[in-house]
Amino acid sequence: MGKSKTTKFKRPQFNAVGLPVNAVKEEDAEEEDHEDSCPAAELLEKLQSPSADVREFACASISRVVQQSQTIPGFLQRDAVRRLGPMLLDSSLAVRETATGALRNLSACGGQEACEDMAKHDVMTPLTALLRECCAGFDSAVVTMTDQNNAVENVANEAVNLLWNLCESSSQALSMFNKSGLLDLVVHCLERYSQNVELAISAAHCLQTVTEDNPELLCSMNSAVLGALENVLLSSQPGMAHTLLRILAAGTLWNTKGSLPAARQAQTLNAVVVTLSQCLDLDAGGLIPELRQTEEVRYRSAPPATDEEQPAAGELAEEEMAEEEGAPKERRNGKAAPADNDFSDFLPRGKEELREATALLTAQQTSLEIIVNMCCSDDPSDDEWEEESSSDESDMGPDGLCDGVSNLMSPLCLSAEIQGALINHNIPEKVLKKTGFPRQEAINVCQNNPSWRGLTKRMQRVQSRALTCLHSILSTIDAESLGGAAALQEAATHLSTLVFGAAEIPKDEEFLEAVISAMRSLLQLIASKNIPQCMTPQQLMSLSEAATRCDVVSVRVNAVAILGITGSTLAKERGTAETLQMIGNALLQVATKDTDLVVNGEALDALFDVFADGEEAETAAKNIQLLPALKALQPVFKSKIRKEGRGKYSPQQLCVLDNVKVNLRRFIGYLEKAVKI
Repeated sequence: MGKSKTTKFKRPQFNAVGLPVNAVKEEDAEEEDHEDSCPAAELLEKLQSPSADVREFACASISRVVQQSQTIPGFLQRDAVRRLGPMLLDSSLAVRETATGALRNLSACGGQEACEDMAKHDVMTPLTALLRECCAGFDSAVVTMTDQNNAVENVANEAVNLLWNLCESSSQALSMFNKSGLLDLVVHCLERYSQNVELAISAAHCLQTVTEDNPELLCSMNSAVLGALENVLLSSQPGMAHTLLRILAAGTLWNTKGSLPAARQAQTLNAVVVTLSQCLDLDAGGLIPELRQTEEVRYRSAPPATDEEQPAAGELAEEEMAEEEGAPKERRNGKAAPADNDFSDFLPRGKEELREATALLTAQQTSLEIIVNMCCSDDPSDDEWEEESSSDESDMGPDGLCDGVSNLMSPLCLSAEIQGALINHNIPEKVLKKTGFPRQEAINVCQNNPSWRGLTKRMQRVQSRALTCLHSILSTIDAESLGGAAALQEAATHLSTLVFGAAEIPKDEEFLEAVISAMRSLLQLIASKNIPQCMTPQQLMSLSEAATRCDVVSVRVNAVAILGITGSTLAKERGTAETLQMIGNALLQVATKDTDLVVNGEALDALFDVFADGEEAETAAKNIQLLPALKALQPVFKSKIRKEGRGKYSPQQLCVLDNVKVNLRRFIGYLEKAVKI
């Protein structure tokens, strides 16, 4: 219903799979059985032991146990946060690391409730002190042993990841971050990228999170922080881990673009786009089989691992990594969304190639999300219904619901500099290329090895993000800049192949949601330029049927909109009455039977567009008895708005629905006049 808005990508709220990087080795089976029977009380009691080994064992065991979400309430009820907090400053470095890992896992697996509990019990105070000590220890002359230095950085890595989770899920923690000088400490960790890229990546993830929509922090950005980010952006170390690091720095610089000095802004933002472009140039479909083959060769030539080289108990085993696809789902804007399970720093030792492959896919996914944010309007957007009314109706909705909504009606816009940079570096073309299905060779390689199996879902997610990114690009860049009619028709053919190339339309909701939004934007752009539509009536109907079976509201909304766009185009052509009848019947079915008012409203709006004018539309309307059908539907629709609307839908959605209600009355009047003529 009008211009489609673009969804901004947020960083994942927390890692769904939280596992410690280092933990003590497995204890004997008897101890584990005892631990499982009553984990919280006994393990928390052991934190008070005078023995550092026992305290370390207790922290590492808590790390493992809290991965089972049903155990978390028991720990929170027994003051786990208050009792673990002091362990962050324990005299033993090993206890500090495992205690921080335990809190990290608790924050990751316990979600917002656990993070709020941590903030309430002031875990930020010892966490800040711990990070300050770690940063002081990076370059301290007192620390001379390499192993000891690595241990300090391991603790810092756990601490930064805990901080990231807390700031993502707790506004109180984020507020404390803004006020406590933590920005400089995290930047200090970022600056270790030459010595410890894993720590730097954790810091970069944290920085990208805390700088998003956080004006209080942006006010305190200084040249030292911006300079550190630019140094990372322009660094040239090889490898996928450093590629990911540069992408995260690019995302943070985009978030902080308003703080950049005016003289450097254009240059820095161009460097951001160059970095994104270089990342998208990488061919994951070819690189992943190469990396897997390298791993095979290395394993065949390597001597058997000793006990010391085996993964520690807390590190992720191959079987656990293979279960990544079944990990918990995060919630995004009130609906389930696939979790972004970034477990690359939890991989067992000796998995360098898998780390590289994971970093590559994470970098490409993040690149696409940054481009979406670049294209996104700053206006608030409701993910459940990203459309605004196309009506010119000036009547106010009941209770003044339309007050203040006019600012939401502005078209999406993109600065000339950013649009120019995206076009100059062929970003639209590269994004379109990423929308293809993952290469079968790469899929086969991953499916044939348990520890690589989780990458299949990651490759599919890159495809879905690319489709969402394409939707954003099509919504914000004009047709001529995208290559004109020929390029748009080529893109339309490609999207049709993705949807209709197999025997049946793919059922994966994440893919379907992404591809159908891209298809809607493309068809809208094509229609606005009077370019011939590319979907056959049979494809239209099959898409509509597949969408009807989908639980995701936006999929059904976009499918209905596609019917409306195509139908209104066909109504201008001769001999299309039969196809218009099919479209009209499908839209009436949705307007009448869909359980969501938003979808009902979109279907009615599409009907208004399809049957607004023309002889073919008039003939089709009579054949499907559109007038009596709408007359019967009108009181039902009004009643549903009155009874269901207030508690279930946002003020913006209700305003649009009220406009649809007014337009329905007017459209019935129009049809009645047409019958009399």
